[in-house]
Amino acid sequence: MPGIPSFSNLGALTSEDGDPDKVAIIDLGTGEARRFSYLDFETQADAVARALAGRGLARGERVAILSANRFEYLTTVHGIMRAGLVAVPVNFKFPPATIDYIVHDSDAKLVFCDAQRLDRAPKDLPRICFDSGRSDAVFASFLKPGPFEPITPSDREPAMFLYTSGSTGRPKGVVLSHQSHIWVVEQRMAAQDMTRHRFLVAAPLYHMNALAMSQLAHAAHATVILLPQFTTQLYLKAIEDYRCTWLTAVPPMIAMMLNDKERFAATDLSSVEYLRMGSAPVSQSLMKAIHEALPKAAVTNAYGTTEGGPVVFGPHPKGLAQPEMSVGYPHPKVQVRLIGENGAPSDPGVLEMKSPAIMNGYHNRPDVASPITADGFYFTSDVFRCDENGFYFFVGRTDDMFVSGGENIFPGEVEKMLESHPDVIQACVVPVDDDIKGTKPVAFVVKRDGSDLDEAKLKAFALANAPAYQHPRSIWFVGSLPLASTNKLDRKAMHDMAAERLRHRETGLRS
Repeated sequence: MPGIPSFSNLGALTSEDGDPDKVAIIDLGTGEARRFSYLDFETQADAVARALAGRGLARGERVAILSANRFEYLTTVHGIMRAGLVAVPVNFKFPPATIDYIVHDSDAKLVFCDAQRLDRAPKDLPRICFDSGRSDAVFASFLKPGPFEPITPSDREPAMFLYTSGSTGRPKGVVLSHQSHIWVVEQRMAAQDMTRHRFLVAAPLYHMNALAMSQLAHAAHATVILLPQFTTQLYLKAIEDYRCTWLTAVPPMIAMMLNDKERFAATDLSSVEYLRMGSAPVSQSLMKAIHEALPKAAVTNAYGTTEGGPVVFGPHPKGLAQPEMSVGYPHPKVQVRLIGENGAPSDPGVLEMKSPAIMNGYHNRPDVASPITADGFYFTSDVFRCDENGFYFFVGRTDDMFVSGGENIFPGEVEKMLESHPDVIQACVVPVDDDIKGTKPVAFVVKRDGSDLDEAKLKAFALANAPAYQHPRSIWFVGSLPLASTNKLDRKAMHDMAAERLRHRETGLRS
């Protein structure tokens, strides 16, 4: 395996030893595939950096991006960081008021956007449109071609602000340094040579899952197949057409792919060697279905956070096989510990982790208590347990946990139990108000085609396989589960759906 290149600026990850004519990006966002070499990438990223430097922006000032996935998105992110500025990818699926809040909270000085999102970009800032449009400048004319020497960042100098989804309040800007994510790239590259691989990236680039994988592929001098968004049709077609070897996704994306049975069966997936899932729990039934569908692929059930980075767990140092539902053994360069409510060690407990990937903090949020402990550990709010071999298993988020009749319920635990039924593909458990228990669990379930599973049978299964207080008091079967803008399950939408269905049921009983 070749040596790992040395990087100092997160926006300058192109290896000088690599073939400049190799295809870096195949962009499928415009209907026809656009192919760009590493030389094309370098040329455009430098032109972005030169143009930004020419505008007189001060080092450390922020520049926002509001766009679907595309080649120009990635070159712009890299150009911003090369110029000593901070890239702020914005979730374009947020409501206009939230987009406006993020852009102004970051104090961005200008916004890059595509034509479809142009009207959502704040009009009191300069807007650079990747396409033609009624913007202050079109990207092609904004560029200033020529070489650019990337700035050398100081220690922990910010490179990116990634805003959290805001499911529990206003989105928070996670401040990530050049060094934090160069360390992530280096640790991943040390594990294996990835140069020959073709990575399929369909998750949005404003999300850590896609952005970090794109950075890794670029540093490894591999090729990225870039989709503008995820649909099962686009995803499966891209795998077959471009012989993708490495897939990265959140579990609901893969579940939707497997559930598209006719299209899935007609697709040649023999090229797939690796599947890395993260950002959401993986059920046992989904893992089994993946192994059946992709028998030759190495499947990784990964764990990571925006605040703490995607490198936390890995293989066991003694070579022990990783249990399917485990996220792995602690990475040798990451410290982890499980903490109980009183701050003492506890198993299960809330995971605290320490590594060079941890964020600097939250931008402009003195109202939010720092999740970084006095000794430098990040408090994840995620509950884990550890087995006798040192493998870690995700239990649930403290944010999702609710109390029913004095009992703590983690939705993830109940979902795993429901998904262990052979006829259940996916489940989502949410709390609803209850006059006696305070709250009670209910569930939305996607069942296998042709199954005669009904609510009574699944309730009986739940009562036989879990404590009685965990069983869902109502179960609704649906064709698919709604996804949030990060392609995770949209628990808020399902909570609202459950409350509405219960109101209709009560109204019907009274009438």
